[in-house]
Amino acid sequence: MKSERYENHEKDMLKSILSRSLTSAAPSEETIAKAHENSGVNSNDPLIKLKYTLLDQYQGQKLEDIEGSEVIENSSGETLKITKKEKIDFSIDRTEFEKELACDLKLVPKIGPATEKKLKEEGYADIKSLLDHEKYGEYAEEIIEKIETGNHIDKFNLIRKNCNNKGKMLKCAGDLDYDSFKFMDIETLGLSNVPIILIGIAEMDKKGKSITSTQYVLRDKVEESAVLEGYLSHLDDDSTLVTYNGASFDVPFIKNRCNYYQMENETRPFHYDLIYYARTLWKDKLPNCKLTTIEKHIFNINRIDDVPGSHIPDFYDTYLKENNIGPLVPIIEHNRFDIVSLAKFLNRMCEKF
Repeated sequence: MKSERYENHEKDMLKSILSRSLTSAAPSEETIAKAHENSGVNSNDPLIKLKYTLLDQYQGQKLEDIEGSEVIENSSGETLKITKKEKIDFSIDRTEFEKELACDLKLVPKIGPATEKKLKEEGYADIKSLLDHEKYGEYAEEIIEKIETGNHIDKFNLIRKNCNNKGKMLKCAGDLDYDSFKFMDIETLGLSNVPIILIGIAEMDKKGKSITSTQYVLRDKVEESAVLEGYLSHLDDDSTLVTYNGASFDVPFIKNRCNYYQMENETRPFHYDLIYYARTLWKDKLPNCKLTTIEKHIFNINRIDDVPGSHIPDFYDTYLKENNIGPLVPIIEHNRFDIVSLAKFLNRMCEKF
C-alpha cells in the first residue's frame, strides 16, 4: 500500500523535480553513514546525497506503483510503460506564416536578397505581383502553385532550396496535424553501443489542448528490445518526429540498438531537430545552446535535483544493485519533462522567428 508521502509525490512527478529539492530532506543517520562509506571521495556531493535520500524515500516501492504504469507485453517480451496525460496550449499561427511566404520574393528562383530589395523598391510587394514580370513571371507562377497546393514537405523543401530560412522552415510545421507530432527523447547507459534504459514519446490531441507522455522503462537490461518495439509502435509514415539533438544522438542510437537486436526499423518520419533552430535564435545571446541553458535563460526554468546524463549510468546501476526504484525516479521525471517541454519549445520557437 502506498504511503501518504509517496501518493503526494506522485500527484505531480514532473513538478516535483523542478520545484522541490529532495536533497533538502533530512536523510537518516544510517543513510549518511552509507553515503560516507560508498562515496569514497566526497559524501557532501549533492548527487550522492540525492541518491541516498531517494533510496530512503522509495524503500519498498515498486516501479509498478507509479501512477500510470503498467507491464506490457509485445513480440519482444515484457517491459514497463508509464503513461501520463496533461493539459497544454499549443498553436502555430498558419495565417501569418502564409503571408510571410507570399511576401518572400527569395522563394522565386534566381532572386537573392539584393534582387529582392531592388524589386520591392520597384513596387513588387509579393510573389503574385511578379506574375507579369518579364523575367520572373513564369517562376513566380510555379512558386505560387507550390505554396497553394503543396504539402508540408513541399513547402519545407522549397524554402530550404531557395532561401534556407530556418524560421520559415520551422513554421512549416503549422501545416501539420498536431496529433502527428512525436516528441521523443532517450536515456542511455553511455554514448554508444550500450543499452537504452528509457524511451519517452509525447503526443498531442488534434486540437493541441492535451499531451500524453508514454515512457518505456527498462526494468532490467534484458527488456531493451521490448522497450524499442514499444517506442516503434508509435511511429508511422505520417509521423513527424521532434527532438533536441536527436539527429546526431537519439535517432542513430535507436537505429544502432535495433540493428543489434536485428529488429526492423523501416519507418522514416519527417524529423524536426530543434537544436538547429535554437542555434539560429540564440547562439549569439546565450553561453551555449544546451537544453538546460535555454530552459534557464529563455523559459526561466531551473531544474532542481536533476541527474546529469553523465551520472545516469551510476544511478541506474544503483537501482539494479539495491533493488530500489529511488535512483531511477528522477531519470523518469527528467525524461518526461524533456518530451513535454519539446512541444512547448516548438511552439515558442515558431513565435520567436
